[in-house]
Amino acid sequence: MAFNPADFTIEEPKSIPVVLLLDTSSSMGGQPIDMLNKAVEAMIAEFKKAETMETFIKLSIVTFGNNGVELHTPLEEVSKIEFSPLIVGGYTPMGTALEMAKAMIEDKNIFKGRDYRPAVVLLSDGGPNDSGWEDKLDAFINNGRSAKCDRMAVSIGTGADENVLKKFISGCENPLFYAEDANKITEAFKKITMSVTMRTKSVNKNQTINIDNELDGGDIDLDDLDNFKI
Repeated sequence: MAFNPADFTIEEPKSIPVVLLLDTSSSMGGQPIDMLNKAVEAMIAEFKKAETMETFIKLSIVTFGNNGVELHTPLEEVSKIEFSPLIVGGYTPMGTALEMAKAMIEDKNIFKGRDYRPAVVLLSDGGPNDSGWEDKLDAFINNGRSAKCDRMAVSIGTGADENVLKKFISGCENPLFYAEDANKITEAFKKITMSVTMRTKSVNKNQTINIDNELDGGDIDLDDLDNFKI
């Protein structure tokens, strides 16, 4: 057999895919969107620190608001992402955002079959107001590959529809995270960040990590994750 150097390839590390479904409707204007932007930036920075030679993290951001749904960040390795601040406006087409995210997750050219269980985070300060959202939510949590994702949700303020958010995480071990005011968005995202970064250290990287500690406003210490109560 003739020598062919192309036969000697190195398989890239497996990834943990993360999808953020973020409400950017007009009611998120002011301090909430400012805090959300800071929280996402901090999450990306911690994800970059948590990557190992064997496992890296991919991130995609889907926004709903600003008069529509946007694939703000296509699924990409976090080390390659340059985050652009989110912009608010419009209504809350959550159902269409779920539909977009599901279509992306079901696409095996985007979400590789060899990768680990995806984590999907839904954040909203209101309730869906686009047509057919109930069917789109049911399809996401009950059918296909999206039904197997680790789902988390963050309720912002007092106007969020908790029933919708709780239904989104039904069947998962994660609690509903509450951010009663904008300052709590950062803490909620720290917990979500820890639940993902701990998976990079786990033997079973498909296992969900349920963070139930209060962080007391402290920063994430990746070197101390092994001692964190879950």
